This record gives sequence, C-alpha cells and structure tokens, in this order.
Amino acid sequence: MDTEADPDPSFSTSPFARSPWSAHFNTDLPPTPEDNSFLPNILMGSLVREEGHIYSLAAAGDLLYTGSDSKNIRVWKAQKEFSGFKSNSGLVKSIVIGGQKIFTGHQDGKVRVWKVSTKDPSVHKRVGTLPTLGDYIKCSMKPRNYMEGRRRRNLWIKHFDAISSLSLSEDQNFLYSASWDKTFKVWRVSDSKCLESIQAHDDAVNTLVSSIDGLVFTGSADGSVKVWRRELQGKGTKHFFSQTLVKQECAITALAVNDEATFIYCGSSDGVVNFWEREKSLSHGGTLRGHKLAVLCLATAGRLLLSGSADMGICVWQRTAAEHSCLSVLTAHTGPVKCLAVEKDSEAGEGERRWIVYSGSLDKSVKIWRVSEQPPAVDQSPRQQLAESPSGSGFFVNAPSFVIRGQ
Repeated sequence: MDTEADPDPSFSTSPFARSPWSAHFNTDLPPTPEDNSFLPNILMGSLVREEGHIYSLAAAGDLLYTGSDSKNIRVWKAQKEFSGFKSNSGLVKSIVIGGQKIFTGHQDGKVRVWKVSTKDPSVHKRVGTLPTLGDYIKCSMKPRNYMEGRRRRNLWIKHFDAISSLSLSEDQNFLYSASWDKTFKVWRVSDSKCLESIQAHDDAVNTLVSSIDGLVFTGSADGSVKVWRRELQGKGTKHFFSQTLVKQECAITALAVNDEATFIYCGSSDGVVNFWEREKSLSHGGTLRGHKLAVLCLATAGRLLLSGSADMGICVWQRTAAEHSCLSVLTAHTGPVKCLAVEKDSEAGEGERRWIVYSGSLDKSVKIWRVSEQPPAVDQSPRQQLAESPSGSGFFVNAPSFVIRGQ
C-alpha cells in the first residue's frame, strides 16, 4: 500500500531548478561516414550528475529516462534535461515504457505507474502504485492470501523485497516484476490487477525478460536461468515452468533476448556471457568471455549484443551466422556499468545499421555512444577478447578500446 503524496508539481515543470546534472559533449567528433577513417564506435558525450548512482535507463523515441538512488527519474531530450518526476521512497531499480505509461520498479518493493500529461509532454503524473490500494484491501480480507515472509506474513500480491527487474509482454498487455524475494509477479496493464505470483527460484531473482510466444526467462542469484510458458485462462494467466537452461555456482546477473527472439543471452557474476539458440530448441550456443568482472547488464541492437560490466567496460559483440565476435570495447566510465539502453540512430545513412547507446554507471554518469556494425579500422590498438564455442575450441578477435578524454 502506497501512502506517499503526489510529487511536487514544480518538480516536473521546473526540473532545472533542482537538477545538478550537466551535459558534456565531444565537440571533436570523428569524420563523416564518407571518410575512410570513420570510426564506427565513438563516445558522443556524457551526462554527469551528483545525485547518485545510475541504476536504470529506458529510451523511448527521442526521450531518455534515467533512474538513480536519489529516487528521481530524469527525462532527457536531445541530450538536454527535459523534465523530471520523483518518488518519495525507494531508489529506482528498473524502468520500462509501454505506450503513454512509464513503469518504475523500486528498492521498497513497489512498482509505480506514471503517465505523460496530454496537455504538457514535460509533465509526468503518478497514476498508480502496484499493488493498488483497492487490490490490497480486498486481498487482505482473506487469510489464504497471506504467505510467510522472512520477518512477517505478507500478501501474495505484494513484493516484500526490492524490485530487481521489469519487463512488458510483447503485446504490452502484461507487466512482469522480478524481486529479490525469489518471486516474479504478473500484472494486467489495463487495470493494474495482480494476476499471479510465482515462487521462481531458491534465491533472489536478479533479472527477467519476456519474449514472444508467451515465454518468460528468469535469472537468479541461485545460478539458474529458468524458462516459463504463459497460457491465457479467461481474463487471467497461468505460467508453467518449462525448463532450466543452466544451473551454475555463479549468480545470474543479466538477461537479454534479441528482437527476433532467436538468441537468449545471460550474463553472470564471473564475467561470462552464455547464449542459447531458440531455433535449436534452446540448445546452448556458446560462451563469450570479454570481461574481467561481473556482467551487470545486457542489451541487443540488430546483430549486436552489448554487455556492461563491473570492470567499467562495455563489450560490443557482433553475431554472424556461425559465431559471435567482439568488435570493440567501449571504455570511458570510472565505475561499474549498471544499465544500458539502445535506440536507432536517426542520422544513420541509408543501409547503415547504427544505434545510439546509453550506458549508466555507478560513477554517477550516463555516457552516450554511437555504435555501428561496421568493424573498426584494423590499425587501431587491439585488445584480445576470447569467445568460446560450445565444443570448447576458442577463437580470438581484435577488440579496440576507445578512450575519449576531456569529457
């Protein structure tokens, strides 16, 4: 149950007055694509703040949403601060956007729902909290709706630990919330009703991603990745356990599925990325080794996979028909890379496959990158990365490291 007051409206209408953010951009940009020396991956600029660590990002059209442990969600447009809104409790662990609604998952175990004003696109109003007050009261009347928690009995519709991940179903009819309380919950977006609570793992659920055909993937601190299958039952849902993709000693820390849902990627605390091929009945496809420390976030863009790590680097992997290879390593952060968001580059030329990548870090900054599937020039300083095939035979690829100073 959420008793917090609505955010101060002046926060949304005058974000600059309270914001310590500053933007720094690379004015010494590389040559245009027509020039042979064009660098496909480049740091475009930085958004630097003193509010707190960056825990979550979401890109939608020309807007970027950033969440931190300051409880603020900042909204950026064209790399300039556009708006902002605030929750009175719970640092912002996850952000997802569906239509005109923004869903934020928080450290206090609540999911908050925000909506953009139809009169002023810079104004975001909180329109609900999950579970809703009505559901909370109705559910609390029946003793069978309570379950034993670590400290006290809790209602099954309520998370009793931090929200770690949010994901929307492909049709955006259902919202999934994963939590350190070992469960994930299913919410109907149309009326904010909690449909299910699934006891998914033996330890904290760190990451969740919904895919096509009603498949849901969960990754946990217990070292496993599980697959769940959704079935519609009337106006509700029923999720059934399908299979375990991996069970290992190291915690699962990140999951991602490419746009075609043909590859499922999993990052873990030992710095390794594993992947499975859906067209081969989710058989293990290989292991990518490009980080020295834990993989904290994953994102896909076209044929690219981006992995952010506690080692402060971002590996850019390219998928071909036979293998994955590391095109480059993006290095500019001075703290662990905690979250990634991707959108298409609107300035890309015809036939170019290029994206704008946002990376949020515990160094309190967001970096803005231009990333392409075009391989870097061969004369740039290489860094060796290893990608292992399922059979164990490895191949090496060159991975130039771009360090842009003076930001």
